[in-house]
Amino acid sequence: MLQLLHIENIAIIERADIAFARGFNALTGETGAGKSIVIDSLGAVLGQRTSRDLIRTGAPKAFVSAAFDGVDAGIPALAENGVAPEEDGTLLLQRELYGDGKNVCRVNGRPITVAQLRAIGASLLNIHGQHEGTQLLDETQHLTYLDRFGHMEERLERYAAVYDAMHATRREIDALRMDEAEKARRVDTLRHQIAELERAELREGEEEALLARRNILRNGEKFIAAVTEADACLNGGEDTPGAAGAIKQAEEALRGLRAFGEEYAALCDRLEALYSEAYDLALTVRDKREEFDFSPAELDAVESRADLLYRLKKKYGGTVEEMLQYLARSKDELDRIEYADDRIAQLEKKLKQQSEAVTAAARELSEARRAAAETLEADILRELRELDMPKVRFAIDFAEKEPDATGMDEVRFLMSANVGEELKPIHKIASGGELARIMLALKNVFAAQESIMTMVFDEVDTGVSGRAAQRVAEKLARVSREKQVLCVTHLPQLAAMADTHFSVEKGEENGRTVTRVTELDHAARKKELARLTGGETPSETMLRGAEELLAGAEAFKAALREGGV
Repeated sequence: MLQLLHIENIAIIERADIAFARGFNALTGETGAGKSIVIDSLGAVLGQRTSRDLIRTGAPKAFVSAAFDGVDAGIPALAENGVAPEEDGTLLLQRELYGDGKNVCRVNGRPITVAQLRAIGASLLNIHGQHEGTQLLDETQHLTYLDRFGHMEERLERYAAVYDAMHATRREIDALRMDEAEKARRVDTLRHQIAELERAELREGEEEALLARRNILRNGEKFIAAVTEADACLNGGEDTPGAAGAIKQAEEALRGLRAFGEEYAALCDRLEALYSEAYDLALTVRDKREEFDFSPAELDAVESRADLLYRLKKKYGGTVEEMLQYLARSKDELDRIEYADDRIAQLEKKLKQQSEAVTAAARELSEARRAAAETLEADILRELRELDMPKVRFAIDFAEKEPDATGMDEVRFLMSANVGEELKPIHKIASGGELARIMLALKNVFAAQESIMTMVFDEVDTGVSGRAAQRVAEKLARVSREKQVLCVTHLPQLAAMADTHFSVEKGEENGRTVTRVTELDHAARKKELARLTGGETPSETMLRGAEELLAGAEAFKAALREGGV
């Protein structure tokens, strides 16, 4: 569960530590006091998208941390992202927000990305806000709700595999089908390009060798003069021995001194080694001189070849290797076009088999969805009865469509809120209070299947009042027996049912607006409930009413603990 939320410099909250307890936690306060900022802070530390405006004015950064205890090390999102709780089950999520958009995220001190933080946070805590009621009105989301409830992930993956294969075959057939004039134009273009590239007789690595040879030929006179002079220096001429010969003469002159000691023997050895190297170098230079044959005709040929490669590269690729790849692709495309009719016939046979496989997979998926829908209908109706909607009817309507990426089912949630009325789409008949309770029912049904420890409800009681509000409070109390519940509310019935009650208040300090979050004792709770009921100056009657609310809530929770309700 969420044990401690620490907030620094988030909007008008300079610093706050909120120690949540097990069971039902409620947060109340005036509109604008900062209750939503607490939820925004929770969202931030769970990796949700944030705005720079969230950082308190004048602060260089904002910081939020959330400490959880009792975390199961077997949660897949933890292992998938390379983190684990401490041995005692504690897990600390941290996020720093900077004005330039930079984020620093950590889990138990280990740096992670925002995406990893989001995946881990989603496995620990679920935030249910008012906007989710709007999602319920969007019929395109209903299939997603059903698939999530029915755990259709593996079936959807199997269906997607056969559907994607069929779709790829259709795209290939469409690519092969073209009118005869377009086909003729494309064939002419390909044949011209293939012929031009084949005439060039391209060879891998040719361009580098060609450019190197061109560089030598362009500097032929300079090359000849240099190697000729080097040859004369090393090999000498008719009147001079050259460097190699001079070294040989020096070695022969000192050879007779070997007997006079190791010093002279070593000197002779060095001269022998030097001569060997000089002799080898002299032969190499002479070979270079003799093998170089400067020909203006060869330079012209090299220049022409280089110019051809340059022109071809502008059309077919930046290198000889890329041009060869283009040639191979062009040949393949030409073959496909020339033999398109045969290929289309093969693909249409394949497509028929794939279409049958898609239909079979879609029907299997549809059957599983219909079975899940029956269970979901029963679960939601049970939840709605507990939320003071005993006469409501709820059904999941199926309509068949041509198989697409989601299958062959169109799904709508239908309801009838009153006896004698026919089932209609939710968006046509549900009031705000009914919508809130339907969404709460869905949330509770899904939560029962998940390992999430903490559920956050952000003013989901909008439009609910009276007896319905009491039923919502009782439902959240039931949920809190199994999971930790955090609820931001304006309803005294919900706040009274809480095991732990926090007040969120806005004030001023040093000329700045600040928000404080305070846990309330029994007396303070009574005043807060009276304020929620009747305003800032509650009467004695209101205070007695608040006391009755608290007493009633305690009685309900006691009966709940004993299994009486």
